[in-house]
Amino acid sequence: MAEVDVHQDVHSMVDQSTVDLPPVAGTDASSTALTTANNETSVSAAAPPEKKLKKIIRKKRRPARVQIDPALAKSEPPPQTGTIFNIWYNKWSGGDREDKYLSQTAAKGRCNIARDSGFTRADGVPGSYFCLRFARGVCPRGQDCEYLHRLPGLHDHFSPNVDCFGRDKFSDYRDDMGGVGSFMRVNRTVYVGRIHVTDDIEEVVARHFAEWGQIERIRVLNTRGVAFITYTNEHNAEFAKEAMAHQSLDHDEILNVRWATADPNPMAQKREARRIEEQAAEAIRRALPAEFVAEIEGRDPEARKRRKLESSYGLEGYEAPDEVHFARGPNAVNPRGREGYYAAVSGGGSGGEVSYEERLMIEQGDAGGADGEHHEGGQQQGGQQSAPVEEEEDGIISGRTLAAIKAAKAAVASKPKPPSPSGPLVAYDSD
Repeated sequence: MAEVDVHQDVHSMVDQSTVDLPPVAGTDASSTALTTANNETSVSAAAPPEKKLKKIIRKKRRPARVQIDPALAKSEPPPQTGTIFNIWYNKWSGGDREDKYLSQTAAKGRCNIARDSGFTRADGVPGSYFCLRFARGVCPRGQDCEYLHRLPGLHDHFSPNVDCFGRDKFSDYRDDMGGVGSFMRVNRTVYVGRIHVTDDIEEVVARHFAEWGQIERIRVLNTRGVAFITYTNEHNAEFAKEAMAHQSLDHDEILNVRWATADPNPMAQKREARRIEEQAAEAIRRALPAEFVAEIEGRDPEARKRRKLESSYGLEGYEAPDEVHFARGPNAVNPRGREGYYAAVSGGGSGGEVSYEERLMIEQGDAGGADGEHHEGGQQQGGQQSAPVEEEEDGIISGRTLAAIKAAKAAVASKPKPPSPSGPLVAYDSD
């Protein structure tokens, strides 16, 4: 009986909570029906829109991977590459060539950038160098390393006296073109020898060396098994030289990686000079305003039309070159040129720019009567010293030099001229 009463009470409560309203004339009954369930009234038309929240998920940087087991890492002395061992620098000196046996020994490890790179303690220290052991694939410290475990980028700048690993460079290269290198020349090309000669040697070399940075040019001598790889960044070339030393490509060869000598080809020298000029031009573009650079390079059509009108100087079909148009006047690149122009115009000189050019030769007074006035003033003053003249910066001759010339004119006394003969040159009754 108790269970029946409970079910009856529940059905009666549901019947009481549901109220059917009569439909309104001219409207649909289904749209105006209000249903109350569990003592809550729901109106489908007045439901507020849900707010969408965007979650920003920041991926954590991957820590650097340990390349070899720390228990296997041993502090071995450096290989003997010279005749004298320096205990202070822990390296050999006095030799310019590498041992032939060591040059044919395979490397103990190889760096895999996609797998081994990551953040270390050096990422929080500005100016940190790159890990030499990481480049060789034998760093046992991983994220606890004090050096960077990644590739050099465009924003990594170091002193020209050291390489990207912090090693000091020398004034000249070694006899075998190995070692750290020289600070006398920016070398972006590495020499690779002992390559196994195949039909696809160019593709193999490009695939293996493109892992260490952006490559500008590759030259391969197929018959000799030699390649020259030029990187766009010098630090990438330094990293690739250490990473590929004593490594192998698709075969069991042991590469001989050295610094490349200067290319004697005139075209290569012109290409290098052009690259340096482009770098200097890019630095100047970044330093100057964008509007000024667009006007000089002729990329602004309005500025080009205005330049054509202003540089004609009233001559139809004439356009002055840059060194003439930008030398003096309101469009002068040098601010002092603009100051001289405005000073000449405001000074009331006749002829505008003509008076300014006259001031270049003579600084004080007018161009016409300057000599006569100064000469007369010098005779009146006699031995008195001339008044100090303020030195102007716009002229060729300084004010002090002009004052000294005037004093010299006043000090020198003019010699009296002998009286001219007032009679015939030959007397009468003479032979």
